[in-house]
Amino acid sequence: MAPSGPSSVRRRCRRCLYWIPVLFISIIVCWSYYAYVIQLCIVTMDNIAEKILCLIAYHFFLLHFVWSYWKTIFTLPMNPAKEFHLSYSDKELLEREPRGESQQDILRRLAKDLPVYTRTMSGAIRYCDRCQLVKPDRCHHCSVCDKCILKMDHHCPWVNNCVGFSNYKFFLLFLAYSLLYCLFIVATDLQYFVKFWTNGLPDTQAKFHIMFLFFAAAMFSVSLSSLFGYHCWLVCKNRSTLEAFRAPVFRHGTDKNGFSLGFSKNLRQVFGDEKKYWLLPVFTSLGDGCSFPTCLVNQDLEQASTPTGANTATKSIENHPFPAKPLRESQSHLLTDSQSWNENNGNSEKGKLGMSNPGLTIENET
Repeated sequence: MAPSGPSSVRRRCRRCLYWIPVLFISIIVCWSYYAYVIQLCIVTMDNIAEKILCLIAYHFFLLHFVWSYWKTIFTLPMNPAKEFHLSYSDKELLEREPRGESQQDILRRLAKDLPVYTRTMSGAIRYCDRCQLVKPDRCHHCSVCDKCILKMDHHCPWVNNCVGFSNYKFFLLFLAYSLLYCLFIVATDLQYFVKFWTNGLPDTQAKFHIMFLFFAAAMFSVSLSSLFGYHCWLVCKNRSTLEAFRAPVFRHGTDKNGFSLGFSKNLRQVFGDEKKYWLLPVFTSLGDGCSFPTCLVNQDLEQASTPTGANTATKSIENHPFPAKPLRESQSHLLTDSQSWNENNGNSEKGKLGMSNPGLTIENET
């Protein structure tokens, strides 16, 4: 049986507390349904046509809002594939070696054939001590979930979940439909809100629901519009929230536009190629979450120390950001419009270059 004690009780209490923001949002939505459908549409509105149109539009926005919110909450974040985890023998070997060059050699060997192109701020390969794995590009360890999350954006308390590769599209649609939901309520409730102050409504319970419904929808509209606008900007730049605060580090150094492929391709990275599914909370994002096409805009600093004869060959490889593990076909063709990729040439030179720079130090990043 699993051990039970004070620590186990604390963990369960924390898990319950994490659901309080979700419960708060759910209560607000349930009350807004009662206030809008019952008190405003059924009790207050006299025009039958207006009543029907408002009810149809309201339920349309509510359905998409609840659907995307549900998917954001209950879609499990994706974790790194098993090839990024250390095997049992590698873990034992790493634990036996003292921290230093010998341990770095082991990690350097493990990361050699992995599709990893980003580094720590000091130039080391990103390694997670807690999960005991080499971190894929754009992967970060979440302290709340206590696991590494692929393309982690942030941990959102309002959905009690990590927003990452598996549910980022759902999170964007949740922001979009919740904003439309609030704006629709504000627009249709405005005239009755004005009547409340001009004594144009009878003194009933509906007056107070109409007033507080307008204030709540207007308040949420302001906060949601700024948050949704910020994430739209991130999508256009192909950045996560974490990358916006700290730019990813490649071999050539820090590059905030390292993953940017242009507006259209950045959009398709999140929403996919099929435009008919863009507005639906179904997973259509491109790729596998472990490897991403890059656009290296700066020259790799490691090329500066190579001989003149080898510089051309090195540059031809460094300008091919495809990983050793092939991407999905839908992701690979993103780069074929403006650039020509010679993957066979990259595979033949992978053994020569890869991540075998002898000057590279490797450190643990948690």
